[in-house]
Amino acid sequence: MITIEADWLSAFFRLAVIGLELAGTLTILVGAGLATFLFARRARAGDRTEAYSAFRSALGRSILLGLEFLVAGDIVKSLVINPTLDDLIVLAGLVLVRTFLSISLGVEINGHWPWEETRMAREKARAASDGSPATAEAAGCGPALKG
Repeated sequence: MITIEADWLSAFFRLAVIGLELAGTLTILVGAGLATFLFARRARAGDRTEAYSAFRSALGRSILLGLEFLVAGDIVKSLVINPTLDDLIVLAGLVLVRTFLSISLGVEINGHWPWEETRMAREKARAASDGSPATAEAAGCGPALKG
């Protein structure tokens, strides 16, 4: 097992973990507050269905970003500060759970699996290069312009 002999280096990594965990928590809390504020403003101004959809998207994005900070903090804590087998097993479990959450939230926000983005981008590029208005609209490039 590798141990950190320098006290200042150990203190630095402990502060880094605290900073990452704090950043993750604040990202989720501030994002949730901002998404709620924007939802209330949009709901009063007009379509509640659109406001709700935007709220879910903004909330999901803030949770995803916050989870990234939290995973980074767990990695530093488990691999640098206290690299025991038990901590590595806990880290593996946390990463699996958070990866599942990230994929689930990504599907919820984007409406498709993460690995479909490349195929969708190819179809969009192919439709745009064909110049066919019907093909471009079908690939998600927006409504075809008439003119």
